[in-house]
Amino acid sequence: MNAPQDLLDGGCEGAAGLAVYGAEAVDAEAPASARAALLADDVPARLTRKDPTLWGPDAQAEAAVRLGWVDTFRRSRELLPQLAELKAELADLDHVVLAGMGGSSLAPEVITRTLGKSLTVLDTTDPGQVRAALNDRLDRTVVVVASKSGSTVETDSHRRAYWQAFLDSGLTEAEAGRRFVVVTDPGSPLAETAAEMGAFVVLADPEVGGRYSALTAFGLVPSALAGVEVAELLDQAEELFGALGGDRDNPGLGLGAALGAAATNGRDKVALISDGTGIDGLGDWAEQLIAESTGKNGVGILPVVIEDPSSPGATGPDVLTVTYGGGLPAGAVPGGGIQAHVAVNGPLGAQFMAWEYATAVAGVVLGIDPFNQPNVTESKENTNRLLGTGLPVETPTFVDAGVEGYWFPGGSRQEAPLPGDLAGALRLLIDGLADDGYLAVMAYLDRFGDAKAGQVRPGLATASGRPVTFGWGPRFLHSTGQYHKGGPQLGSFLQITGDVTDDLPVPGKPYSFAQLQAAQAAGDRQALAERGRPVLRLHLGDRAAGVPHVLDAVRGLRS
Repeated sequence: MNAPQDLLDGGCEGAAGLAVYGAEAVDAEAPASARAALLADDVPARLTRKDPTLWGPDAQAEAAVRLGWVDTFRRSRELLPQLAELKAELADLDHVVLAGMGGSSLAPEVITRTLGKSLTVLDTTDPGQVRAALNDRLDRTVVVVASKSGSTVETDSHRRAYWQAFLDSGLTEAEAGRRFVVVTDPGSPLAETAAEMGAFVVLADPEVGGRYSALTAFGLVPSALAGVEVAELLDQAEELFGALGGDRDNPGLGLGAALGAAATNGRDKVALISDGTGIDGLGDWAEQLIAESTGKNGVGILPVVIEDPSSPGATGPDVLTVTYGGGLPAGAVPGGGIQAHVAVNGPLGAQFMAWEYATAVAGVVLGIDPFNQPNVTESKENTNRLLGTGLPVETPTFVDAGVEGYWFPGGSRQEAPLPGDLAGALRLLIDGLADDGYLAVMAYLDRFGDAKAGQVRPGLATASGRPVTFGWGPRFLHSTGQYHKGGPQLGSFLQITGDVTDDLPVPGKPYSFAQLQAAQAAGDRQALAERGRPVLRLHLGDRAAGVPHVLDAVRGLRS
């Protein structure tokens, strides 16, 4: 692992206020230079020209209609007058709710958190979390419904719930329609629904995939309504674009070559850590970008979001440690005090552009199509089937202080001894990790009301000594869910679910939010079990008591 000063000695590439430190040293450690191969193939210039042949013939058709992100900052400027008019029209509604999943929600969440603006992001099917949003300043609420396809089940459910809530509050249908802003692709089913509702519609760039859409209407509309001066983000991206076609002083190329070289040289997990200098939550956004873009065909880069530089799991023999931030004082050592391999520092608009470019470049190195997501639909199809047929009947392997354990060891249930308690089940899951494996925690809970569940990640990282990811369900299904199924089959999985005491119907549908949440969890564990991956499901009969009990069991693993 490079020490901080070694990182500085490992080179720095900068442009437009964005600097990437250490990438040169990472590339130099590989048996063959990824950067040299990329330059020999003229990748930087071809990518800025939006050449769809970069990822091979099988990916060409997809890439031909997914490279709009390269210069979408230009087309996005056309939205600015519309956004100004929309903000003025809705000036009386100062509580902005974003109903969106994955790429439709993560970028505006980063933008508003970083720039200190308030935005309620609704990307869950947990009825408690949905109900809390509905009860928060409803009389002052405008809802941005964001879905590229226009058929995202979670987002459609949120739209239905808010529509009913507005009507129940006494608004007419016309008044309720004014409370919605719909962001979707031209011609999507949601665009037609929006017209029927009388909602405002902002059409997104159809040649940009969801996870690359930070600087399109998906990122800009909710951010602008929340009070962000989004033109500055476009300015920052455009300034960086001028360097992305070059062979030198190209931070996007340096980062992409480092990601690709590391992954092909044994460091196929990347720890993403904020260095504390002004960008809040970029790791969550980069996680979905990298995981969904690279995790397929049995290969990929696993992003691991680390809470802070002192948290466990940031380093390891197969981990590339990357810090990010917005600004460092002169003479400061990149990395925020941690021994990082690579540090990426600069303004947010340039960060978006650089990470999108770097991920596409890493796709060239890995030989995969960074724009498709062939395995995302599996859990969706399982969910839809279970909503129609009912949930599977499952018998707990053990019950420990109100926590039910269901053990799916992968393949035949008889292949592994069945644990009889919580500590034993967690230990069995950890002991089964291979030297190059990882553990994914998937919590189908309320990410605010049950926020302490997130503490299980660093605890398991300490106990296992292996990379551990944490995702809130179903949010992660639109992010690392692709990697779990399409990437290297090295994962073990801990799924946490919980009883619902106050369910909420999905208006106009034959199921409730709790039923939808349960079907999503069941559908996902089925998709994993079918791949022979070990899955331990912990169901909390009482969430308030169950979360601390699980955390106590995790802490006990260290002794």
